[in-house]
Amino acid sequence: MSSAVDAVGNPIPTSAVLMSASKHIDIRCRNENVAYLKCKKDDPNPEKCLQKGQQVTRCVLSLLKDLHQRCNKEMDAYAGCMYYNTNEFEMCRNEQKDFEKACPY
Repeated sequence: MSSAVDAVGNPIPTSAVLMSASKHIDIRCRNENVAYLKCKKDDPNPEKCLQKGQQVTRCVLSLLKDLHQRCNKEMDAYAGCMYYNTNEFEMCRNEQKDFEKACPY
């Protein structure tokens, strides 16, 4: 895994990237996620919650772009470790520590 972004600079939300950013996503996109889950709970019709789902996606992609701009090297190292170790957090604690130090919540 060479980079967490494509040639244009847009984040590539692979499972390793999403797992690496999960704590940041929890904090920054919490309101959007809660609204989406509430919508899904209140109405099982998938069409009713499309807008809420799009808001979650926009929030996460915006966050990933921001993280990549602020701490590119640390994010790529952490996501690369997660990719190599099939998303096993225990195998990437050093990279996680460096990433969270460079990009605090």
